[in-house]
Amino acid sequence: MKIQKKSQNFAFLLMLLFVAFVSCKSNEEKEETPLIESQMYTNDSQFFKLSLAQWSMHRMIMDKSVSPYDFAKKAKAWGFEGVEYVNGLFADELSKFDNEEEGMKALVSRLKKESEAAGVENVLIMVDGEGHLASPDKAVRNQAVENHKKWVDAAAKLGCHAIRVNTSGTNDPELYLASAQDGLRKLAHYAAEKNINVIVENHGGLSSDAPKLVEVINAVNLPNCGTLPDFGNWCITYGDNGCDVVYPDMYDGLERLMTVAKAVSAKSHDFDEKGNETQKDYVRMLQIVKDAGYSGYIGVEYEGGVLSEEDGIIATRNLLINAAKKLN
Repeated sequence: MKIQKKSQNFAFLLMLLFVAFVSCKSNEEKEETPLIESQMYTNDSQFFKLSLAQWSMHRMIMDKSVSPYDFAKKAKAWGFEGVEYVNGLFADELSKFDNEEEGMKALVSRLKKESEAAGVENVLIMVDGEGHLASPDKAVRNQAVENHKKWVDAAAKLGCHAIRVNTSGTNDPELYLASAQDGLRKLAHYAAEKNINVIVENHGGLSSDAPKLVEVINAVNLPNCGTLPDFGNWCITYGDNGCDVVYPDMYDGLERLMTVAKAVSAKSHDFDEKGNETQKDYVRMLQIVKDAGYSGYIGVEYEGGVLSEEDGIIATRNLLINAAKKLN
């Protein structure tokens, strides 16, 4: 009986040790598994989803400290549900291919793989450096349309809803209306076949003159052509010493651009001790966006130089979330 009792006690002791080990292991796994950021940072007052504009980390990418292919993984870790690519940040990767078509194919394949692994949605591609869609020269304008088509195709394969384009080429208001609508219409017709939107950001020049850009979009008059209002970027004319002419009221400009908006970009630079952006009232900006009936992604685009890119991204993300709580 004594031997049996000792065996029972020994078995019980082994069981306790096993339970303790499993419990410790479980706790370790919980500590090593990060919380899902989309759950951490959303709140009931938030009418939008959060995406990250890749330009927010352009310095990291350009100095080679971060691969452009790490974008999706980084965005997810920082609490974003969607990503907005910048075509220029993949120029070095594309230059490794002698054949442009092969390079684009490899790029799209890799981006799709990385975004799926990270669990983020591909929202849009910001396209720069592909020609002047608003050039008064028809041949130049048509070539720009052709140059943009590969990014329309890439966006479609990635599951994006849009490409962001620029309407550069002239700063003459009369020429701009005719040339910009022609370039956009031709590109939007092509993009419609791929179920892709063509959206214009207020990105300097006459695109930052809100009434004129809205006039262009209304003249194009296609359901897949609209705007991407940016909280910043209101310079209409540049001079030797910087901006000579700025759109006089950014809040009026945002309200006008929101009438035909298909995406929104939350530009930020510097923050005060309370976490507010020093150049613009985010609560007022978000109220305008909400009043327009918008409920899609708002992209964080940090461009400041005081905070690190990571800290600036997080500060902008937090500001958007906190500002949403103060809306009517």
